[in-house]
Amino acid sequence: MGWSRKDLVAIRDLDAAEIVMILDTAASLQEIAGRDIKKVPALRGKTVVNLFYEASTRTRTSFEIAGKWLSADVVNFSAGGSSTAKGESFIDTARNIAAMSPDVVVVRHSSSGAAALLARTLDCAVVNAGDGAHEHPTQALLDLLTVRERKGHLDGLSVAIVGDVAHSRVARSNIHGMRKLGLSVTVAGPPTLIPPFVQELGVKVAYRLEDAIRDVDVIMMLRLQHERMTGGLIPSLREYSRTWGLTLDRLRAHARPDVLIMHPGPVNRGIELSPEVADGPYSVILDQVAKGVAVRMAVLYLLGGSKGGDQA
Repeated sequence: MGWSRKDLVAIRDLDAAEIVMILDTAASLQEIAGRDIKKVPALRGKTVVNLFYEASTRTRTSFEIAGKWLSADVVNFSAGGSSTAKGESFIDTARNIAAMSPDVVVVRHSSSGAAALLARTLDCAVVNAGDGAHEHPTQALLDLLTVRERKGHLDGLSVAIVGDVAHSRVARSNIHGMRKLGLSVTVAGPPTLIPPFVQELGVKVAYRLEDAIRDVDVIMMLRLQHERMTGGLIPSLREYSRTWGLTLDRLRAHARPDVLIMHPGPVNRGIELSPEVADGPYSVILDQVAKGVAVRMAVLYLLGGSKGGDQA
């Protein structure tokens, strides 16, 4: 089966075979990171535009590195230094960029649905790098690749996603991807941070950290999304950390000895994760970051030129 989609907007849109294809492609591209010269000609002559309306470190940098390792010409666009600051609309900015004939546009935006709007408007491929509280598909893909390589398989594994689930696009994409590939998922957090009817996505809900992390294979801790909160959802950061922060003592008392600790970043140390857990032997957080480059290479390769590109 070959890749046939023009865009990658949401994990919800993909079937299991498409997800596995991206993971397999990313796995094959990982070895490029170990080369002395990190460059393959797969997207030579192609142009990738990173259109970021929100701050980003890992996602933006890894998309830039991914494009350059594939020999694409990469252009980084920041809303703060563009005509957007003069009042130009999102869609007008996108159409002007499209007039310059890019092959792939990678977009991050604070509004849910921004990537889908762009995909409907532009003829080139569009990749969603995070849209509001909707989805973050490449983050879910790199998380799945990390777990698959650490555990050797995905089907039948159990995962706890803990924290601000209500505002997390990472949680949504992971729930869709994990359920499609046969993982069982429990979401956990204060009732105010659990979306209504989340069980309809095929997940369980826990309201105590100890219950959520018991006997699972993977624990994914989430950052509190203060920028998307309206206030009054938690009593205080101190209270949240005391109840929902994952410490080494809690981990040892309630979790399996071979559990993986994940976090999409940035980590608020001392709130959702203690430094001992974030930097400890259970943590695969930096492995997630490394897998992010491979996954984004795979996505750019499949959307931008796999029909004619030479991977090696």
